[in-house]
Amino acid sequence: MTVNRNIYMSDELEAIYEQTVAFVANEVTPVGDAWEETGQVPREIYKRMGELGMFSLRVPERWGGLGLGPLASATFAEALGTSTFAGFEANILVHTDMALPHLLNAGSEAQLEHWLPSIQSGDTMMCIGVTEPDAGSDVAGLRTTAVPDGDGWRLNGTKTFITGAVYGDVIALAARTNPDDRYGISMFLVPTAAEGFEVARKLDKHGWRCSDTAELVLNDVWLPGDHLLGEVHRGFYAAMQNFQNERMVIVGMGIGAAQVAIDLTNAYTQQRKAFGSSLYDLGAIRQRMAMNQAQVDAARASMYHAAWLAEQGIDATKEMSGVKAFGAEVVNRVMYDCMQFHGGMGYMRESTIERMCRDARILPIGGGATEVMLEEVAKRSYVDI
Repeated sequence: MTVNRNIYMSDELEAIYEQTVAFVANEVTPVGDAWEETGQVPREIYKRMGELGMFSLRVPERWGGLGLGPLASATFAEALGTSTFAGFEANILVHTDMALPHLLNAGSEAQLEHWLPSIQSGDTMMCIGVTEPDAGSDVAGLRTTAVPDGDGWRLNGTKTFITGAVYGDVIALAARTNPDDRYGISMFLVPTAAEGFEVARKLDKHGWRCSDTAELVLNDVWLPGDHLLGEVHRGFYAAMQNFQNERMVIVGMGIGAAQVAIDLTNAYTQQRKAFGSSLYDLGAIRQRMAMNQAQVDAARASMYHAAWLAEQGIDATKEMSGVKAFGAEVVNRVMYDCMQFHGGMGYMRESTIERMCRDARILPIGGGATEVMLEEVAKRSYVDI
């Protein structure tokens, strides 16, 4: 009998976790340093993941997927997080859990039939294009426009901090279609090969070095009408619908990484001799690491519970926002301590923990800043007296 890691896991989810952990241990961790240098994950890695069905977890069975829900995404994200290369993890999760859901939730039969086979195989990689220089967490403030033009649309504007866009193939992109309505936004499928689409700049990041992140320009990009995704003027609500899933997988990858960091640090401090014994023999260190473990366990349990609520069709905005705020901060505190307890070696670029510490810093920022997440919780905690 399989012993599952928590009450929300099934044998199927446990198998997905184990398969993913094994894949990243064999195919990613040993070679990720080279990807960090080039700033690019090789396409053959994506194709191997596609062959293993890793891009099909949330795809309905009628389209060749497994038809699973949020718990599968949480499981997959946590398992990916064990790779120690968060840039790789980010590119994958942008594809599977930030961009693809827009197609799955709103795509027409023709769109699904056209796009899903190559998306599941890894031949077509997706990304999500919402953020702009003046519109981050405030999605309704975006300025990119899409106006009707013949039997299609003409898009103009800029996007920034778009993960996976430099080497990606298609973007689920938000543009304003009703200038008189703050929420009059629509979603489009924009091929990166479209005329007028330009990667203006590949951004140089503090962490996630093997992930490609871009500043984009759309200069009179024309799209046929069948590239509109979902209902016109309803893109803002589509973005809101998937935000909880985005936040969940961001926390999930962080939790997976934090557990690896704790394990690495416990092993290092048990080997490192100082003051006549190992560092781990010092109560201040082992007790701090014990508290770190307790907090990671709490964040993990909260994430899976929020995912379970979402899987039941329950609005988990409050719970997921709280998990995002708490979990991302926990991961960063854990990484801080782990680097500290590695001493001087922890500050060296050759150490795994140095990279993991840099990579974790984005978690309280990306996908909804901690302060925004806490406001989401606070608004739903108001008591009318």
